[in-house]
Amino acid sequence: MDFVFNEDQEALVTSVRRFLMTEMTPELIRELWNTPTGRSDSIWKLFAEQGLTALSVPESHDGMGLGEVEWAQLAQTYGYFASPEPLLDTALVGVGLLQGLPSGERRDALLRDIAAGAARVAIAHPVNPYVSDAHVAQVLLAERGGELHWITPHACRLNAVESVDPSRRLFEVEWEPTASTRVASRDEAAPLLDAALDRGAFAVAAQMLGLTQRVLDVAIDYSAQRKQFGKPIGSYQALKHLLADVAIRYEFARPVVYRAACAIADNDPQRALHVSHAKLAATAAAQLAARHAMQVHGAIGYTWELDLQIFMKRIWALASSWGDTTFHKTRVAAALIDARAPIGPAHTFELES
Repeated sequence: MDFVFNEDQEALVTSVRRFLMTEMTPELIRELWNTPTGRSDSIWKLFAEQGLTALSVPESHDGMGLGEVEWAQLAQTYGYFASPEPLLDTALVGVGLLQGLPSGERRDALLRDIAAGAARVAIAHPVNPYVSDAHVAQVLLAERGGELHWITPHACRLNAVESVDPSRRLFEVEWEPTASTRVASRDEAAPLLDAALDRGAFAVAAQMLGLTQRVLDVAIDYSAQRKQFGKPIGSYQALKHLLADVAIRYEFARPVVYRAACAIADNDPQRALHVSHAKLAATAAAQLAARHAMQVHGAIGYTWELDLQIFMKRIWALASSWGDTTFHKTRVAAALIDARAPIGPAHTFELES
């Protein structure tokens, strides 16, 4: 089995990384905090020009027709730069939901609009208490009573909810379901909502990997520049251990997230298990990175002026997005313990008969 990304996948990630390095700066993120929407139409247009909004859209609808394996590294890169735009909710989770709906003029037009960068989609999933980016969405795909509904902005009322992360725009959404808004019955919506949950949790896990690497890079850079007693503080053994612990946790989480991407792409029967494992591993790595980076920076780490806060707050905010730690531990327990899964050394390398 080949566990290496191919040249085309690596080239795509490299081009996106260069683009985000230039466009998605901490200065821009801070600037967007003070705008009414916290979002940038010009940046969204640039995402479309880079092909990011069209990545998962089928080729028949003007997209690239790629999948979760390509998103694994892209979402990680996206997390590294802490972009506030709802790219993953729209281009990964939203597109996945729309592809599960019957083909029709309205659905097909929205897919083409997403590919062209002309539409954002917000997702109201029961696992999330609030809806992210509902204020800039052209369409809200919302669950109510197990059914899936298609809601337009004029048909709902948004109540803003404050987040620890100024880049996160969360809302309570008030709306009334009708027969005309329903696009999937309970039986039809159940597998779609399950798949959306797995894509959403995977997207968060991949972003957490990127945030872990960014916070680690920031801490390493600061430890090399900050001097105490005439030496860089990074030369002291205690700080080396803190940063090494983060690096180890990151390296253990990375293949778990990539495995989750393959599980979703292949519709693996154990998809939920792999996704929850990825969310838990990546979140634990990111939270450790945030704590240790704060220790490395000392008191200056608490200041508003330092960019470290941007990435730490994103970690704190995403930790409970698309299922908190308790939720995903419960899913893992159900898959391994309740189902009496064959686990342990004796089953690690079973030979096919």
